[in-house]
Parts: sequence; C-alpha cells; structure tokens
Amino acid sequence: MADKLTVDPHILGGCEAVLMVADSPVTTHDFAEALGVSVEHVKDALTYLRDEYDGLHDGRTRGYQLRTTGAGWRIYSSAHYHDIVTHFVTAGKTARLSGAALETLAVIAYRQPVTRAAIQTIRGVSVDGVVRTLLSRELIEEVGSEPGTGASLYGTTATFLERMGLASLEELPHLAPALPDRQEMAELARTVEDYDHSDPGRSPLAGR
Repeated sequence: MADKLTVDPHILGGCEAVLMVADSPVTTHDFAEALGVSVEHVKDALTYLRDEYDGLHDGRTRGYQLRTTGAGWRIYSSAHYHDIVTHFVTAGKTARLSGAALETLAVIAYRQPVTRAAIQTIRGVSVDGVVRTLLSRELIEEVGSEPGTGASLYGTTATFLERMGLASLEELPHLAPALPDRQEMAELARTVEDYDHSDPGRSPLAGR
C-alpha cells in the first residue's frame, strides 16, 4: 500500500484528471509524459489511488475502481453496483435524444468514419458526453483508428439503420454537401489549433 505522505498531491490530482478524460486505458509512460514526472512516481500515485478507491485508506468503498490491464490503467464502475448501473443505462436507452446528440449523430452518419476531434471541429463544442450517450444507445460504434494519430474512428451501427428505417446508409437524405468534407475539416482543425496559440481576442475564422 502506497503511503500518502510519500505521494505528491499534484501527481495524484494529475493522474485523476487524465483518467477522467481518457477514453481508453492509459499507460504509466503516458501518465509520466503528461505530468512531467518519473514513471516510478506515477506508479506510486496510481497504486495509492487504487487502494483509496478500494476503501483501504478510510474504509469507504467507492462506486468505481481503478484497474490495470495489459493496455494500461482505467477507471471502471464497481461490480458491487452492477445492478444500479444496469438500471441506469437501460433506462437511458428509452429517453429521447437531446438536440446535441441528434446533431452529433447526423455528423457521424454523413461523415463516417470520423474521429471525435473532427466531430468537435464541425459542431464547435465538446462532444465527449454525447458520443458516450450514442455509444451506450448502440447507435454508433468504434470502427477503427485513424492512421498516424491512432484516434478512434466512429461510424453508425445496424441499430441506427433499424431505428431510422433504412436498409443502408445510401438511403440517407442527401444532406452531406451541407457539411464540410474531410479536407475542409482538416483545414478547420488547423485553423482552430493555430487560434488556440494566438490572440484569444481574435476570431478563429477571421480572414477566412
């Protein structure tokens, strides 16, 4: 069991922050690079967090666990609350999709396979939450990874076609020309990236 007195609180917080935004297991080397610390410091912090979530420090078991696999570290819901999680997810599948979820689903349907970053570039807002919702509804799925970046690529599922009453994606209404193509999305992404490192008071599309 790692001793909290020997673990830097900043490293603990940094590891938790990374775990909260990661959509796949994170290796100790990736943690170390992100936090700018040694792998050994990361291992101590992750071990401490795992023990803390398991209730070994204060006796209170959390509703989530920190586990390590061959692919890295990731937070999972605790098996103790399986019934609650199942009920929540099942109930969520019967609720109406929000406008944001429908817009994101449309982008994926017309531009698949597409990365989360590309979807975000088109919509102009974070799509992490709605992507998770669409995945839980089984309307979209990971269909591969983007060469070079390794980012997950998303596409629609057979369930999507069934819900839409379509035999294939070719039956989608011809709205795709209203969306930027992949080359335009890449250009927009570069523009936004350049803007992030320049004057925040300037519009990212100024001069376009």
